[in-house]
Amino acid sequence: MTPALPDVITGVMLSLTAPTPPESSGEFAAGKIGMIAMLLALGAQEAEKGLAVRVWENTAMRERLGEGFKGPPDFRLSRLDAVNAELRRRVILAHEAAEARGDVEADRAFLELYKGMADARRLELPGG
Repeated sequence: MTPALPDVITGVMLSLTAPTPPESSGEFAAGKIGMIAMLLALGAQEAEKGLAVRVWENTAMRERLGEGFKGPPDFRLSRLDAVNAELRRRVILAHEAAEARGDVEADRAFLELYKGMADARRLELPGG
C-alpha cells in the first residue's frame, strides 16, 4: 500500500489528538513528536509532487497497455488512485502474459515502467 496524503494527515491528526498517559511522557513523547514531524515532511513532499506522479503513472501505464488518452483526468487524489490501482492490475496481467509467451522485449519494457514508477514515487527521509 502506498499511503496517500489524506491518510498521512489523518494519522498525524489522530496522533496529536490521542491523549498521552502520564507514564508515557519524556522520551516517548519526544519520539512521538519526531515521528509526527517525519510524517509531515514526507506528506509535504507527497503534496508537492503526488498529483503529477499519478497523472504520469496513469499515462505511462495506458501507453504500455496500448491505450490512448481517455479524456480529461479527474485530479482528485482518490479518483487518480482508483484509476491507478485498476491500471496496475491490468499492467500486471499484461506483464504476466508477456512473460508466459517468452516476450523478453515486453518483459524489459514492463520492468522499466516499474522502475520509473518507483523512482517517481520516491520520498526522501528528513535529515538523510
